[in-house]
Parts: sequence; structure tokens; C-alpha cells
Amino acid sequence: IDFKPDSQIFTTTVYNFGTLAERLRESAFLLKGVKITLTDEREGQERTEEYHFESGIKEFVSYLNEDKDTLGDIMYFDGSKDGIEVEVAAQYNDGYTENLLSFVNNVRTKDGGSHEAGMRSGWTKAFNEYARKVGLLKERDKNLEGTDVREGLSAVISLRVPEDLLQFEGQTKEKLGTPEARTIVDSIISEQLGYYLMENGDFGKMLIKKSTQARQAREAARKARDESRNGKRHKKHERLLSGKLTPAQSKNAAKNELFLVEGDSAGGSAKQGRNRKFQAILPLRGKVLNTEKAKLPDIMKNEEISTMIYTIGAGVGTEFNIEDANYDKIIIMTDADVDGSHIRTLL
Repeated sequence: IDFKPDSQIFTTTVYNFGTLAERLRESAFLLKGVKITLTDEREGQERTEEYHFESGIKEFVSYLNEDKDTLGDIMYFDGSKDGIEVEVAAQYNDGYTENLLSFVNNVRTKDGGSHEAGMRSGWTKAFNEYARKVGLLKERDKNLEGTDVREGLSAVISLRVPEDLLQFEGQTKEKLGTPEARTIVDSIISEQLGYYLMENGDFGKMLIKKSTQARQAREAARKARDESRNGKRHKKHERLLSGKLTPAQSKNAAKNELFLVEGDSAGGSAKQGRNRKFQAILPLRGKVLNTEKAKLPDIMKNEEISTMIYTIGAGVGTEFNIEDANYDKIIIMTDADVDGSHIRTLL
């Protein structure tokens, strides 16, 4: 098939190689074993790329995790019911975010939908049932939440849905609305993932411990945000700030500025030169904790970081909300030396 776009109909008639490459690479991942060749014959831009993946979406997950340190092997689950075919591949990495890509009939569903909801509910159910079976969650313990068990998870879910069952929400058709898809995906994932965790006990227990740490971090972040929202009720933080923060007179967060300065001596100079109406000064003692590899509960125990979080007021982690910040601008002011450079980097 030859296709040449008509400039009287299409606003764009010059195609970007990278955009086409991304779409065709996705198609090759989804169509296991199919070979797709993309050739650019435009003068000065000649190149050819070939996409061919015998392991399908398992290789898609490897592609998503190629720059990350992975945990365990790639998991693969599949099944079908009532004409709906389901494929899921997933692997954990040492990151903190979830990366879930979903497709229906080889078309990306950017806004998710019922299949993603089924995937997430089935994943959470399998983890909690397994954790209770092996005694890592006691009878009185709360269940792990979805964000806890999916921290650091890269996954691809691909569905084949018959036309008579296919429903989309909205005009863009980027969100699946087929209600049967949620139930079917939930059932396949909860059953097969539960079996996988039991068969790979050491890895399963490691994932439960990882999820428990994620829950602790989430609860610590929520606590920090609650405390920052209700600061006047928390005398501990009031005492902590009483000898540190020099507040602005204005309560207008849209105009206020916070200066983070290096030590009390710099803080004294900054206080003299500031505009007290809208500028606040917070001196910091030396270098703050390097948080790159630290766990959130340990980070929250650090006095300097806890003070900054409370002062800024926007929360931390998944509970962070920039709209809650007490300041429009936060200015880091340090000495022009090596130590000052280190402090700026850490902040």
C-alpha cells in the first residue's frame, strides 16, 4: 500500500522518524514474532530500522527497564474468557514509580480503563493473600495498598477484545470501558500471580518486605503533610521552628519567599537585608542528609529536612501537592565555595 498525504487535507505532511519508530516498535512488541522494517528514503536522512521480538511483551518490559536495576525475572501471565484474550508481562526495578502501559487490539490506551483497573486490583489482591498465607501480614495488620505493592513495577498489559464487546469512554478512544475486561483481568492476575509468589517463595517474601517499606514511607509522608497542614496544633514543630525560622509578616503564599541560608551567621545577615513583609529566612546547619539512597522514614527523622518540609508546607512523596506550599519562591543562598556547592546539590 502506498500512501501520500494531501497537504490540502492534512496539516502535517512531513513525518517524524522517531514518532513512527516508536509506534512500529510497540506494534512489533505486541505482535510476537512479526518483523517490521522502517526505512527513511529522504535525502540526507537515509536510515533503516528493523523490529522483531520473538518474546513479545516480555521484551517490551525489558525495553522499559533497560536503564534500571531490575529485581527478579520478568513475570508473564495470560488467559482468556468470553472471547477476551489477556497478556501481561511485568518486572520490578529498584525505582519508586509504577510504569504501566496498556493496549487493546494493539492500540495504546493512554487513559487506562477497565483492564488497568482489573490489573491493579488483581495485583493487590494476590499480594495481600500471599502475605497473609506466609505470615508477613498478621491478622490485625492492615492490607497493603495498591501503590505499595506496585512501587517500582514496570508492566505491559495487552488485550484482544471482540468488536461486540469493545467499548471506549470519550471521543479519543484512549480509555477502555468494557466492564467484562476488569473482572477477567482481575481473575487471571490474582490467580496466576498468587501461584507465582507461592512458587518463588524467597522472591515473593522479598517483594512483600519491599511493599511494607513502601507503606511505611507512604504513611510517613502522609503524616508529614498532615502536620504541615495543621502546624499550629503541633507544638513539637512550633518549638523546632521557634529558634530557626524568621517568618514573613504576610500570610499571602502567592507573594511570600523563603530563603534557605547556610548557618546562623548567614541567617543574621539575611535577616538584616530582607524585606520582612514577604521574605522569610530559614538557616540550615551544615550539609543536610544525602537522600539519594536513604529510606523515607530515615529522611523524615532528619531534623533539617523535617524542618524544611514543615516550613514549606507542601508535603512529601506521593502526598506532595505544590498548591499547598506556603511560599511562591524558595531561594537557596549559600557561600561561593566547595561546601556551599555541596549544600546546593543536596538541597
